Amino acid sequence: MRGKGIHYDTGTHVGDGWTREVFDSSTVRSDMQVIARDLHCTAVRVTGSDPDRLTVAAEHAAAVGLEVWFAPFPCDLTTEQLLPLFADCAARAEDIRRHGGEVVLVTGGELSLFARGFLPGDDFLTRTTLLTEPGPELRSLLASVPPKINEFLAEAVGSVRASFGGKVTYASLPFERVDWMPFDYVAADAYRSAQNAATYREELRALHRHGLPVAVTEFGCCTYRGAADRGGRGFLIVEREPGRPLRLDGHYKRDEDEQAAYLRALLRIFEQERVDTAFWFTFASYRYPHHTDPRHDLDLAAYGLVSLDPDMSWRPKAAFHALAAEYAR
Repeated sequence: MRGKGIHYDTGTHVGDGWTREVFDSSTVRSDMQVIARDLHCTAVRVTGSDPDRLTVAAEHAAAVGLEVWFAPFPCDLTTEQLLPLFADCAARAEDIRRHGGEVVLVTGGELSLFARGFLPGDDFLTRTTLLTEPGPELRSLLASVPPKINEFLAEAVGSVRASFGGKVTYASLPFERVDWMPFDYVAADAYRSAQNAATYREELRALHRHGLPVAVTEFGCCTYRGAADRGGRGFLIVEREPGRPLRLDGHYKRDEDEQAAYLRALLRIFEQERVDTAFWFTFASYRYPHHTDPRHDLDLAAYGLVSLDPDMSWRPKAAFHALAAEYAR
């Protein structure tokens, strides 16, 4: 695999709060050094909704020799609001590229869920809930997404290529059925769960039919026993009630070995299925710190390779060491 990557969150406002409240340049610089030196990554997908934060993180990543996937990731914006944001980010990414950085521009991710106008609902959580209610109505809704997504992405790619001279892609979901002709990579968020375990390799192989290099822009699982079977929905064990601190919806057992085993298994599959670049989700889950009370230990619902204390200091989990060993091979 050419690109050995990890996702790095700079902060996105989702639902009832930010995924990362505090953003400090010196901390980001230190994290990028850890990512390049200790984790042996060659690429980092920098995401978030604030272009200034994205730029700071991307510059620190480029400074330590990482290939930067510059990935604006807003939530609950309309398509009319997304286009100028992507154009701004394209100009910023081009500036880093012209100063010697290796940069890929990602024109958003999972827009059918995170943006307004592709599925019913004014907020991300409402749209996500639709996917938990299978049936004829859901199938009809999902079938309506590809024409709208592809119309928007064609416009977005034309806009960003006006100022960005590097490679461009989009972090997709399977049901979006993206037309990859305008792009340089086929890219998919590819979580394995009990639901798709039997067909997971076939899904990856199908991405090669477009004749472009394939990138897995997200893969990962949380840190509790049974999380591997839930894949990208593992975080849904967190209760969100207005006016109350976040907590888990039940009692779960920490299982860092399961998270590490999931990581190793998928990286081996990516090698065998000729994936060009893959990004573990994520370096740190800033909104989900560790707590001594198991019901409030949000780190169990975290995909991060590191466990955060409330003061944002961190320790590596088993998956941290697993990723480092795999990428060093």
